[in-house]
Amino acid sequence: MTNAGASGARDRDEEGRARNARPRDGLGRPLPHGTEGVARQPEGVVRAPLETVAEAQALLAAGKPFHAHEVFEDAWKSGPPEERPLWRGLAQLAVGLTHAARGNAVGGARLLRRGAGAVEEWAALRGEDRPYGMDLTGLARWARELAGRVEQGSGPVDAGAEAPRLGWRTAG
Repeated sequence: MTNAGASGARDRDEEGRARNARPRDGLGRPLPHGTEGVARQPEGVVRAPLETVAEAQALLAAGKPFHAHEVFEDAWKSGPPEERPLWRGLAQLAVGLTHAARGNAVGGARLLRRGAGAVEEWAALRGEDRPYGMDLTGLARWARELAGRVEQGSGPVDAGAEAPRLGWRTAG
């Protein structure tokens, strides 16, 4: 990855796409160049669905919902078309938690509710509310409850303490 440097040019990846090369903290916020940050999740990794769930759960439990969102995003982009809305909804839940942990009440609540609706809609359309051992009903309930608390001005939340348990087959 190239650096923006003094010229003000945008950071680019090997394919020429704009990518911020700055290190990031555990919630995905950019840090100043030269600062040691948290290792980023590799992009474009194709995982089996149960691997996706296990890796995302570990990241959520570690207080890294931004990184968990990237794992869900990989599944969303590489999975079968009929599962993409499920993984996108899960990514939205993780981003909602990220925003809530950053203190962005409006964005956090909005994404938590959007993700809750997406996973509920997927479950209803598919007639399946426990794909890959995940409890979609429980996740939607968790997201709406957290959205309500965040909107009431509870301030930034502790991402690790608020992390959802994805389901009955996952640790967390």
